[in-house]
Amino acid sequence: MILLLLPFTITIYILAIIGWQELRKIPVVQEWAESIQNVKDIKNKFEVPPEYISIYQKAEEKYGVPWTLLAAHHRIETRFSTMDPLLSPVGAEGHMQFMPCTFVGWSHPSCNGLGKGDIPEKDKVNPEIIAKYGGYGVDANGDGKADPFDMEDAIFSAANYLAASGAANGQIEKAIFNYNHSDKYVEDVLHFYNLYESQLQKLEATLEDEQTEGL
Repeated sequence: MILLLLPFTITIYILAIIGWQELRKIPVVQEWAESIQNVKDIKNKFEVPPEYISIYQKAEEKYGVPWTLLAAHHRIETRFSTMDPLLSPVGAEGHMQFMPCTFVGWSHPSCNGLGKGDIPEKDKVNPEIIAKYGGYGVDANGDGKADPFDMEDAIFSAANYLAASGAANGQIEKAIFNYNHSDKYVEDVLHFYNLYESQLQKLEATLEDEQTEGL
C-alpha cells in the first residue's frame, strides 16, 4: 500500500513546488513573501549572537558593567561586527569602534581633536604603551597585545571604559554619553540595552543550549 502511494505523494509534492513557484510570480504573493523575509532579517539583526554572550559575561564579571549594555553597544557600533571594514570615516577602529587616543591614551603626544592621533600601529596594541598614556585598551586573552580588532580585547576594553565612566555604579546614561557624545546615540543604545534586559532569561537560555550542543 505504501509503495502504491509513494508515486502519488511525490507527484503532489512536485506540484506543490511548481504551484508555489507560479504563485511567487503574482505581485501580491511576491510582496507578501518578501515582507516575511524582511521581518526575519530585521529580527536576526536585532538578536544577540550567542557566541558573543560568554565574552560579554566575562567582561561583566571583571568590570561590573551589565553584559546587556556591552551587547547594546556592540549592536549599535558595528551591528555585532558585521560591518566591513571595522573602521569608521572619522577613524574609530575595531569591533567596538574606539578612537585610537581613547584606546591608547589621550596623553599620547599626537592626541587632540577627535582623537585619531598619529600613533604607530605597533604602539596601538602595546599594553605597556597603553598603560603609559592612560588608555582603556585591554589585553583580554593574554596574547601580549591589546587589539581593538580582537573580539575579546575590544569587548573588555569597552567594559573598562564604560566602568570608568560610571556604568559599573549604575550611571548607565552617563557612561553611554561618555562613549559617544550624542543624545541620539544614548537613546539608541538604551533602546537595545532595555530590549536585551527584557529578554535576559531567553538570551541566557540560548547560550546554555549552544554550550550543551557543543559538548
